[in-house]
Amino acid sequence: MPLSPKQTRALLDELAHFPNKKLEQNFLVDGNIVRKSVEMADIDPSSHVVEVGPGLGTLTRAILSTGATVWAVERDRTLSEHIRVNVLPEQPNLHLIEGDCLDYPRAELPIEQANAGFKIVANLPYAVSTPWMEAVISGPLPQRIVLMLQKEAADRYIAKHGSKAFGAISIFLQSVYTAPSKHLVSAQCFHPATKVDSAPLRLDLREDAVHFSKVARECIRRIFTQRRKQLGALCKRDPQPEAREWFDSIVADGVKATVRPEELAIEYWQELAKRLP
Repeated sequence: MPLSPKQTRALLDELAHFPNKKLEQNFLVDGNIVRKSVEMADIDPSSHVVEVGPGLGTLTRAILSTGATVWAVERDRTLSEHIRVNVLPEQPNLHLIEGDCLDYPRAELPIEQANAGFKIVANLPYAVSTPWMEAVISGPLPQRIVLMLQKEAADRYIAKHGSKAFGAISIFLQSVYTAPSKHLVSAQCFHPATKVDSAPLRLDLREDAVHFSKVARECIRRIFTQRRKQLGALCKRDPQPEAREWFDSIVADGVKATVRPEELAIEYWQELAKRLP
């Protein structure tokens, strides 16, 4: 069971640690959400799980209780030391890295195991959610990802074309994952309470996953920085000549010449990726 808000405060006092606003530290204190996260990830004794931001170790212990092996990355030195002293000695299946998840997006999970199959469970600060996700989907892909995100970030991940939330990360993510479930979690499920609602999001690896090269991701990100401009004008100015050729081809296929980036379905962006190195 997770610590109650009172127990969480007591442990933080014992550690002389105040939740870091810059790191967006909010500790999960709802046992139902902890259980739901483990269930959503479908973890069993054969699972290798990367956990981003173990914090006080509540979710870490729940994952380990299934018999799974956990590779965790924690940026905060005090919390990392807490895990190392109070959790690690009793958990031989736990591997801990102290560092930034942007530097260790898979917590130094061995490449052999990454290629053999793994899962990710993460409670992500909003500020790093998109760059971390791009780092994850540019390498060996986890079979399933369960994320606790601010609702706004979750909406961007699963947004459909034609909506204001649709952008480059929507394209990259939905080209490799499906998102069969998302629901809201109250701010009161955390200590301290978050300022906005959060959303646990489950992502399942697609059998027909389409990967985007670094060049393709950079090109599409450039286009979406001016999302309200017409796509044709953006492609003509882009340094990648393939972008101009691609735009001419989709217009020839019936796409209106005045289309804007956010109006174009993911399949068209996948065609652009195939043209780029």
